[in-house]
Amino acid sequence: MGLLSLSALPPQIKQYLIITGNYWAFTLTDGALRMLVVLYFHQLGYSPLNIAMLFLFYEIFGVVTNLVGGWLGARLGLNNTMNIGLGLQIVALAMLTVPADMLTVVYVMAAQALSGIAKDLNKMSAKSAIKMLVPSDAQGKLYQWVAILTGSKNALKGVGFFLGGLLLTLLEFRGAVIAMAVMLTIVWLMSLLSLKADLGKAKNKPKFTDIFSKSPAINMLSAARMFLFGARDVWFVVALPVFLAVTFQWDHWWVGGFMASWVIGYGIVQSFAPYFTGKKQGKVPSGQAAFMWAGYLLLIPAAIALALHFDFYIQQSLIASLLLFGAVFAINSSLHSYLIVSYAGNDGVSLDVGFYYMANAMGRLIGTVLSGWVYQQYGLEACLWISSAFVTLAAVISLKLPK
Repeated sequence: MGLLSLSALPPQIKQYLIITGNYWAFTLTDGALRMLVVLYFHQLGYSPLNIAMLFLFYEIFGVVTNLVGGWLGARLGLNNTMNIGLGLQIVALAMLTVPADMLTVVYVMAAQALSGIAKDLNKMSAKSAIKMLVPSDAQGKLYQWVAILTGSKNALKGVGFFLGGLLLTLLEFRGAVIAMAVMLTIVWLMSLLSLKADLGKAKNKPKFTDIFSKSPAINMLSAARMFLFGARDVWFVVALPVFLAVTFQWDHWWVGGFMASWVIGYGIVQSFAPYFTGKKQGKVPSGQAAFMWAGYLLLIPAAIALALHFDFYIQQSLIASLLLFGAVFAINSSLHSYLIVSYAGNDGVSLDVGFYYMANAMGRLIGTVLSGWVYQQYGLEACLWISSAFVTLAAVISLKLPK
């Protein structure tokens, strides 16, 4: 019955649902794997900096993949780049099923490198494909579809965090990774059969040099995105889970559950971002909105840092402020996701989207490395001050976006 009703849908809606389903399945394994690696290697006695280093290649290869992946998507079609991403994630998971004594730092970094390539091929393909499925004169619908895709993805990433903590407890590391690899293989086989061929393939074959964006608006938005995501990951990726485990004495269930709840709430707000940014007035947001919402965001990490400095109800202050940060950050992120798809050219859309997500990956890379190193040297308070400074830079750059 479900298959019959799906086949009766218009082709654009059917492809949107297939792409979204692929993205959801991938995101679930990506979030679970991240939490598994953080908690498992913390349990083995690794320092925060060493845990951050495990994600170093994941982020570095994400930068490269977005840059080259946009060009590949324009030449090969987004259906192919999405399926390649799913396949590579299965290989990355399979690499981690080896006996525990083989899970050296270098080996896990190599598996994470493959996972980083896979994640960004998948994300770039999903975001770019939406541009091809929505008419150019339907910007309100485009914003709504991007917000739903982005928000639902992040909500599922939160479920993945919880799943990671749960699977580690129930199946241990190796069993958890095997279970995820089997699930993703089924999704990959279905995707190979159902995704439309040549989706997003450019009519004019782009040259390799076309991967570097020449649009001032895209360059500015990409720079703002880099600092925005650096601001989140400088305290969220390594510093926060370790702080919760060490300072509050939370176990795997509590850390995984709390991080999951935060990301799920963040994803839900992202899905409804159009309602906070002008949809009720029949408007789509401009660069001015990106500046305004970044301005709201920069105050929050500074407030948490002050609460830590003055020892002001630390647990209550941190949790309440985290929820507020998640909501405001979600609207910032959703705004950016819409603006890049809107600014991108129609022919070879993945070139522009890939360049933008390269900057996103660069921000995550900077944030991840700083999260481990700054937390180990100076603590969570220093991470939060850096976060506030990064958001300030994102706000200033956003002033250059088209009004």
